[in-house]
Amino acid sequence: MATTVLESEEVIESRELASFGYRQQLHRKMGRFASFAAGFSFMSVLTTVFQLAGLGFGFAGPAFVWTWPVVLGGQVLVGLCFAELAARYPISGAIYQWSSRLANPVFGWFAGWIMIIGQIVVVTSAAIALQVVLPEIWSGFQMIGDDPSPTSASGVHNAILLAGILIAVTTLINVMGIKLMSIINNWGVACEITGAIVIIVLLLMHRGRSGDVLVSTGTVSHAGYFGALLCASFTAAYVLVGFDSASEMSEETQNARRVAPRTTMRSIWAAGVLGFGLIVVSVLAAPSLSDGRLANEGPAYVVMAVLSGTTGKILLVMVAIAISVATLAVQTAGSRMLFSMARDKRTLFHGVLSHVPKRTGTPAAAAIAVGLGATGVLMINLGPQAAFVAMESTCIVIVYLAYLMVTGAMLVKRLRGERIFGADAVDDHGRRAFSLGRWGLWVNIAAVAYGAAMMVNLIWPRTEIYDPQGGHWYLQYFPLMFTAGTIIVGAVIYSAVHRTPNPARVPKWAVASAVD
Repeated sequence: MATTVLESEEVIESRELASFGYRQQLHRKMGRFASFAAGFSFMSVLTTVFQLAGLGFGFAGPAFVWTWPVVLGGQVLVGLCFAELAARYPISGAIYQWSSRLANPVFGWFAGWIMIIGQIVVVTSAAIALQVVLPEIWSGFQMIGDDPSPTSASGVHNAILLAGILIAVTTLINVMGIKLMSIINNWGVACEITGAIVIIVLLLMHRGRSGDVLVSTGTVSHAGYFGALLCASFTAAYVLVGFDSASEMSEETQNARRVAPRTTMRSIWAAGVLGFGLIVVSVLAAPSLSDGRLANEGPAYVVMAVLSGTTGKILLVMVAIAISVATLAVQTAGSRMLFSMARDKRTLFHGVLSHVPKRTGTPAAAAIAVGLGATGVLMINLGPQAAFVAMESTCIVIVYLAYLMVTGAMLVKRLRGERIFGADAVDDHGRRAFSLGRWGLWVNIAAVAYGAAMMVNLIWPRTEIYDPQGGHWYLQYFPLMFTAGTIIVGAVIYSAVHRTPNPARVPKWAVASAVD
């Protein structure tokens, strides 16, 4: 009986995918928790908080923690818009697919291209975070030189080595298939959530100061209180992206129309609550707020200083696992985006990139391409010490731009009076699908306003963030140049892909109306 039900669900979902002009190639192996884990592991609070919480503290002191709920609120608005679309279009390459249907195929192509670049850089950013924790666990992980600090020459070179090894491993796992990837991701997320909760509880038990300190900015001098908080918001902005990964994996998720919207929102809230808890207890339990170590070393310093050696190292092992799983999840999401565009014959080498072996049911070539791209980005870390900080911040600018393209196109449709999502819509099993109903327009307006404001904040050429050591004008303007370069290179590639008129390169769905 169970087999019959499963087979009927697979038939329903295959038929549903066929209605969008695609046949089922990827294996549907992911359940609810796996879908949740896809979004949560991309955000990976242990990875990003341990990597960048020091940046926020350095700019705004203890008060930087209040930038977190502000960014979380904004991202919840964006997530609600995405959840509505996920229930409508459960297709791999969500950002590309949604923006193409909401606007037009050209607009969608650039949204997809921009998101792929962002995902490739995020893979590198996540992988390089191993340098923050592994040498703290065991000195043997410092294989180059003897200074593990990410700002030292030996620390930088060792970070590249560790990250390169990790990207090679995650690429291999992705090539082997979604089942293995999902198992590893599920266990990794369970470990990460457990580790985050344990760290919060233990540091709370060892807090050395009251919550009154959380309103202080310490000795910061970056454009006053408000300006300091704007800079400090980079931490939360960097962490709370990637929840769209649940939708990227829709073609591999069972009952995706119902599951993906809900797991998208759950992953945002879970990451938001745990991340906020981590940064608050790190401030309350830090041995000192004035010696510079919290700003330079982040929560890893607090964990090792406050907790006993063995306990601290076990918790850092959990952080290392979270970093590895985050790298795996981001690479998986990027490969699905690349596969989705290649399947529509809208990339160079689309035949290779869209190939899905029947045995593994995963786009192996696309995963390898993302892995190679991320490895290439690693080499930027060989330049000025601030170069990679600029790259990390820039990748978030790119992701925010892709998100804004989706919510912006969605808002234009709504303002024109075109129906985006009918309140009477149902999922594959006849149950009411996720919908914002009468609140849709107002949530959409707020999401666009937040996304535009945060993007301006992120891309603004501040020397304090992008060129703190001074003397490198190009680092200060790196986000603007990188974003412009991404668009220009994308235009060249788009022209090359579409140089010869070929009806086969126009997706089947593009012939019909974009939105019902």
